[in-house]
Amino acid sequence: MPAMPVGRLHHLIVDCPDPMAEARFWSAVLGDPITYADEDFVVVSASTAASGLAFQRATDLTRPTWPEPTVPQQMHLDVMVDDQDAAGETVLALGARRLAGDHVYADPAGHPFCLIRRPTWAPPVN
Repeated sequence: MPAMPVGRLHHLIVDCPDPMAEARFWSAVLGDPITYADEDFVVVSASTAASGLAFQRATDLTRPTWPEPTVPQQMHLDVMVDDQDAAGETVLALGARRLAGDHVYADPAGHPFCLIRRPTWAPPVN
């Protein structure tokens, strides 16, 4: 392990067919604003000086077929919540769809994500 880090995470970049729609969804789920947007690239982060999620246009994106292995999930986010059932209803109302598994959903572009119960070491989400 190096004594000094090589770098620091800037953004996790997510391919999707509609960057603004994807950013609006994740902005509502995480409570962070959209801090940058152009036609093909949109950022959701706590501020313009913070790392976050970024969404870039990929018009030919093939949606993951999780849990079927035909098209792998490629990546997924774990979203920490206080109440998994209440959060599940909220993300469905925002445009998510339920997938097979315990509190597993897909965002509007089809990326799987999990709503995980807040660990005891973490402060309450709301």
